[in-house]
Amino acid sequence: MAGLIAYGAYVPHHRLARADIAATLGTRAAKGTRSVAGYDEDTTSMAVEAARGALTADGLRSRVGQLFLATAAPAYLDKTNATAVHAALSLDEHVLAVDMAGSVRSGLGALVTAARSAVPTLAVLSDLRTGLPGGTDESAGGDGAAAFVFGGHRDGAPVIAELLAHDTVSDELLDRWRLPGAPASRVWEERFAEEIYVDLAGKALGAALDRAKLSADAVDHFAVAGLHARACAAVRRTAGVRPETVTGDLTAAIGNAGTAQPGLLLADVLDRAQPGETIALVVLGDGAGVLLLRTTDALPAHRAARPVAAQIATGSAPVPYATYLTWRGLLDREPPRRPDPEPPYAPPAHRRNGWKYGFVASRCEKCGTRHLPPDRVCVSCRSVDAMTDEPMEHVQGTVATFTVDRLAHTPSPPMLVVVVDYDGGGRFRCQLTDATEADAVIGARVEMTFRRTVTAAGVHNYFWKARPVRFGAGPEED
Repeated sequence: MAGLIAYGAYVPHHRLARADIAATLGTRAAKGTRSVAGYDEDTTSMAVEAARGALTADGLRSRVGQLFLATAAPAYLDKTNATAVHAALSLDEHVLAVDMAGSVRSGLGALVTAARSAVPTLAVLSDLRTGLPGGTDESAGGDGAAAFVFGGHRDGAPVIAELLAHDTVSDELLDRWRLPGAPASRVWEERFAEEIYVDLAGKALGAALDRAKLSADAVDHFAVAGLHARACAAVRRTAGVRPETVTGDLTAAIGNAGTAQPGLLLADVLDRAQPGETIALVVLGDGAGVLLLRTTDALPAHRAARPVAAQIATGSAPVPYATYLTWRGLLDREPPRRPDPEPPYAPPAHRRNGWKYGFVASRCEKCGTRHLPPDRVCVSCRSVDAMTDEPMEHVQGTVATFTVDRLAHTPSPPMLVVVVDYDGGGRFRCQLTDATEADAVIGARVEMTFRRTVTAAGVHNYFWKARPVRFGAGPEED
């Protein structure tokens, strides 16, 4: 039996209140909040966080054969972004890592392609939604990521949701577009595409149900994703499913995450679904697509460690609107009186990929001392080349001391720097993120997160930071 064997989701910690946008710009106030990627996050770093949540089962990373990263807001063009995710997850070098980028529909493409694959495949959907100040895309958008591993029993992992059927309908439809380099999307009048999308969704859903030999009444969870809000609402009303099966779209709390929205909705359903229930996921955008899944008895024991609802509930107090604009690069503020940051250099970065992307330390085989960063010579017993690699991304630690730096170059001053004593040994100094000054205290518990530390000369520098522990125990070591 083929189907879904693991999943994970990531909702950024920060929120923006829609009422704050209206208060600043003098526009009509909308209700709720949207999720906001931090100043040190992008679609690549969010993809890593979602994938880490999906790959917590023992040995699952070693069985992944392909990695697809879908996003409409890639951190790089020309260069593959999925390879940074691959490196951060320490996947085998023979794993194919490729982007499906440029359009919101790429998320559907990644899911369908992964579901069809003959080898265990990791599909990661990530998006960072930005619109012009005061526009609908700004207030209704959201940031986030979700990851799914498709495979079968032969891959050594239980199937938590069997793939019953899928269908896609494609249509060249000019309802939303953005030219390369443009800061925001342009949208046609909504009434133009509403009926078209309803018709396309009906065709795809009907074909998928026919293949699975099911009726619409058999659906237990019905989720509809897409950036055309009116069309999505119409499909929920007219699809013929039982009204009580229609799931919420999460937009009131975190907004619409575009490419990642189908993944976040599916992850949220999987967090709550019971064994033997049928899930229908409908995705609208340049056509329509449908995935039909049936949960198995293995689901309750293999749910994601961090449910979507819990991540929403633990979000921060809303950030000021000016802070959001600064993080997005829409408000150019006076920089600190420090030298501009330098970009990382390719040769040394490549030589230290295991440390820079995978956060892999070393432990002395003779005396057991852990070294961060890894070293050839043990600082304790002076043994040479007697080290074994030790991944540290899952290891939590305790803040030994900290600094609040108000002069350092950062888009979100002050910079919080902590010295962390890790469980099992080892000490390292790094930045503290997703935190306020009140979180930087001696004795605080922290975990590691993959972030974009700086962008200089057109080069993104990725590394690991600490963040406060908010969900109890972190992901187990793979």
